[in-house]
Amino acid sequence: MNDLKTMLLTPASDDPAAALRRGAAKAIAGVAALLAAASISAALAAPLASAWLVPKALLVFGSAAALVWSGLAAHAPQAKFGAANAITLARLALIALLAAGIGEEVTEPQTFGWTAVALASVAALLDAVDGPVARARREASAFGARFDMETDALLVGVLSALAWHLDRAGVWVLAAGAMRYAFVAAGKAWPWIDRPLPPSWRRKAVCVLQIVTLIACLCPLLPPTLAVATAATGLAALTVSFLLDLVWLARHRLDPPEVHA
Repeated sequence: MNDLKTMLLTPASDDPAAALRRGAAKAIAGVAALLAAASISAALAAPLASAWLVPKALLVFGSAAALVWSGLAAHAPQAKFGAANAITLARLALIALLAAGIGEEVTEPQTFGWTAVALASVAALLDAVDGPVARARREASAFGARFDMETDALLVGVLSALAWHLDRAGVWVLAAGAMRYAFVAAGKAWPWIDRPLPPSWRRKAVCVLQIVTLIACLCPLLPPTLAVATAATGLAALTVSFLLDLVWLARHRLDPPEVHA
């Protein structure tokens, strides 16, 4: 936090790394302020009258922002944080606001459900914006790609937890949010799982399908049985996708790393 304060108060530097940190600090501080205002408004609303909503939302966002800050070096040689990453940061704030509702008592399920659907839909739609913006502005980087991917993973995790919290699906739906992190953990135990995978439209399509099915599951218009079936469909597609990746990695585990990098 002292680093963040320093970057906000000190003059701009010609050093690209310092300029990047300064731009990131401004973006994080600005989005955090907007998130605080939005979560205060939500805390005072009827569907979720909770004193814990604001600190929970800021804690989720702050923790994620700290990880973003720690990975900034991968954005080199870019000297600007960039509009695309700012959009992803806004998505992160929306997800943090959604996450703050997990575990809270819901007095008006219909209103809460529609609010969750609206926030999640905006977060999902912005996912189609940040990539093209990065390419159009020549701001694409390994950092931006990883930031976008991890934001998607967090959105899936939060939506699956909300689906369970609101009794729209059983506890099994949490597997959708846990699968990505289980895959990463498995890569630590078995290095061949941690190898880079080739680009795949199937993987991207399944990610979109998973998010869409979870948003649909939260929709109050969907009957409970259909909500369960919809969430199960998304989880089944995600499971098959991860299994296909595991099979590919197993088949190529003895290949030289540079072959598929």
